[in-house]
Amino acid sequence: MGVPLSGAMDPSALQVANGLVGNGRGAAAIEITWGGFRAEVITGAPFAVTGADVEVAINGEAVPLWTTREASRGDILTVGYASRGLRSYLALSGGIEVPLVMGSRSTYIRGGFGGFHGRPLAKGDVIEVGTAPRLPAQARRAPHELIPPYADQPTLRVVLGPQEDLITPEGIAAFLSEPYGVTDRCDRMGIILHGPRITHRHGPDIISDGTIPGVVQVPGSGRPTLLGADCQTTGGYVKIATVIGADLPLVAQLFPGAHVRFAALSLLEAREIYLKRELQLRRFCESGLHTA
Repeated sequence: MGVPLSGAMDPSALQVANGLVGNGRGAAAIEITWGGFRAEVITGAPFAVTGADVEVAINGEAVPLWTTREASRGDILTVGYASRGLRSYLALSGGIEVPLVMGSRSTYIRGGFGGFHGRPLAKGDVIEVGTAPRLPAQARRAPHELIPPYADQPTLRVVLGPQEDLITPEGIAAFLSEPYGVTDRCDRMGIILHGPRITHRHGPDIISDGTIPGVVQVPGSGRPTLLGADCQTTGGYVKIATVIGADLPLVAQLFPGAHVRFAALSLLEAREIYLKRELQLRRFCESGLHTA
């Protein structure tokens, strides 16, 4: 339909947060960019905050990240500004209750639809929460292996292609050996990087074909563009590589001034990493819960 996937930039942080509070892995939560969030709790519920390193508090009392906590009516929940990373996820037991659009509760801000009236949250908004299908049997903390290794200079693992053959050997070598910096031209749609120029064999244009979050396009400037959750569904620039799903959380936490490197894996290696992480997430999200 030509509509971007949208949803969480950091799908791992979203799914773990939902698992901590007894929701299905795809339940709607609040994505907080950088921080500065404050809300009054109207109806008490278990909650969890995951993602970037931020200070979370209930009525001024510190709350640990990646942990289930209970909020009571009248409590003030605050999320401070990130000291590392960029995006945090607040999940509430029952999930955020907003209308389904094309089967999703996520917001596509550029299109002005989905989520909460198709826009970012603002002061005075009252957010409804659904009924949790299951509740945590007890307070939980996410296991270490499910907390992504966020870093200011991460190495992103990629599968080369599908058009790496349209890049010169020198361009491939530069892409896989040199660091690239995150420019201030970055949002949920994509991140423009700066660094060594990547050269094409015959030019940057191809017949438009599909794109997904994690794709690295190389336009005529030779500066790679790393696509995010709100990326266009098709594109006409050469795609040198795609970041593997397990490393999309690292992409979500990149901010201007950060640097990245790229390392190539085979499709088989990427699949093994995906299956291992999928099994870990499934076991965690299905354990320690009871039916309400």
